Amino acid sequence: MQDLTTGSLVRHLLKTTGFMLVTMVFQTLYFLIDLYWVGRLGKEAVAGVAIAGNLTFIVLAITQMLGVGVTTLVSHAAGQKDHERALLMFNQAQVLSLVVSVAFLIVGMAIRMPYVHALGADARTEAMAASYLLWFIPAMALQFGMVSMGAALRGTGNFRPGMIVSTASVILNMILAPFLIFGWATHRPFGVAGAAISSLIAVVVASVWLTAYFLAKDSYLKFMVADWKPQFGLWKKMLGIGLPAGAEFALMAVYLFIVYTVSRPFGSAAQAGFGIGLRIIQAGFMPVVALGFAVAPVAGQNFGAKKPDRVRRTFRSAAMMAAGGMLVLMLLVLVAAHRMVNFFSADPQVVAVGSEYLRILCWTFIMSGIVFVASSMFQAMGHTLPALIASFTRIVLVAIPAFIVAHMAGFELRWIWYLSLAAGVVQFVLTLVLLEREFRRKLIPMEATVTGGV
Repeated sequence: MQDLTTGSLVRHLLKTTGFMLVTMVFQTLYFLIDLYWVGRLGKEAVAGVAIAGNLTFIVLAITQMLGVGVTTLVSHAAGQKDHERALLMFNQAQVLSLVVSVAFLIVGMAIRMPYVHALGADARTEAMAASYLLWFIPAMALQFGMVSMGAALRGTGNFRPGMIVSTASVILNMILAPFLIFGWATHRPFGVAGAAISSLIAVVVASVWLTAYFLAKDSYLKFMVADWKPQFGLWKKMLGIGLPAGAEFALMAVYLFIVYTVSRPFGSAAQAGFGIGLRIIQAGFMPVVALGFAVAPVAGQNFGAKKPDRVRRTFRSAAMMAAGGMLVLMLLVLVAAHRMVNFFSADPQVVAVGSEYLRILCWTFIMSGIVFVASSMFQAMGHTLPALIASFTRIVLVAIPAFIVAHMAGFELRWIWYLSLAAGVVQFVLTLVLLEREFRRKLIPMEATVTGGV
C-alpha cells in the first residue's frame, strides 16, 4: 500500500497518472491500430465494429459501478489504516463482479441480433457487427473481475500491477489482431471477428495474470475465503456509490444510440465517420482518463484521513493538468482533423463526417477534461449523484432536440454535433456548481471538526 495522505499532491498525481498513462498509451495505440486494420475491410466493417463498440459503454457503466465503489471504500479504509475492512471490501467486490459477469454474458448473447438489427444501416453492416459481438461479448464479460481487482489496487495507491498486466495484454492484442483478421501465417482470415477473438485471448491471459498477484503471501490485498459469503449490505453501499458514476457511461451509450439511430438514413459512411471520430476522441482523452483514475484514490485517501485542504488542492492541481492537456488536443484536432480521419478511411464521405464531428466537438475538450476530474472528486468523497445529474442534463439537452430536428426538412448531422457542443457547456457549468456545493457540505464540517480537535 502507498500512503497518499502525506507528501506532495502534484507528485502523487503525476506518479499515479504516469502508471495509468502507460496503460492508456498502449490502449490508445490498440484502439487506433485495431481501427486501422478493420478499416482495410471497408466502411461497412468500420460501421459494424463501431455499432458493436457502443456496448462497451454499457460495460463501462457496469464496471464503473463496481470499480468506483470499491476504489472509494478501499481508499477510505486505507486512509483510516483499517486493513481488515479493506480486505473485506476487496473480496466482496470479487464475488459481486462474478455475479455481474455471468449475468452480462447471458443477456448480451440474448440481445446480440436484435441490437445489431436495430442500429445497422444495411445488411452487411449488421452482419459485421453480429460477427464481432459473438466473440467480443465474452471478452467484455471477463472485464468485470479485472476491473474490480484493479480498482481495489488503485484504492491502496498501488498502480504498478494493473499497469503491467494491462499493458502486456494490450500489446498481445495488438500483435494478434492482424494475424486473426487477415489470416497471416494461419491462412484462415476471420475478418472483423478476428479483432474480437484477439481481444478475448488477451483478456483471458490478463485475468489469470492479475489474479495471481493476489495469491502472494505479502500482498496487502488477497483472496480470503471467509470473506466470500455475500454481504448484501456492503454490495448495496458499494453500488450506491458506483451507480451514479456507472449511469454516466450508460447515458453515453444512450447518446450513441441516438446518433446511430438518426444517422441511419445517411448510410454506413456516416456511421463509420462518426465511429472513427469517436475513437479518435477516446484515444485523445486517455491522458485525462488516466488522471481521473489517479485523482480518485489520492483525494479518497485524504478524505478518509480527514484532510480537507489536501482534498481541495487535489482538485485544483488536477483540473489545471487536465485543462492543459485538453488544450493541446483541441489545437491538434483543429489543425489536423481531416488527416486524422483519412488515416483510417479513404472514403470521402467517411472523412467528411468524421472530420466535421471532430472540429465541432473539440471546443468542448477543455471543459470535458475538467468535468472528468470533477467526477473523480465526487467519487473520492463517496457521493457520485451530482455527477450523474450533470450528465443526465447533458443527454436530455441532446436527446429530445435531436429526435425533433431529425424529422425537420433539410436535417444535417452537424446539427447534432452543435447540440452536443451546447449541452457540454451546460454540463461543465452545472458540474462546477455542484462540486462547490459538495465541498461545502463535506469539507467545511470536516474542517471544523479537525480545527476543534486541535
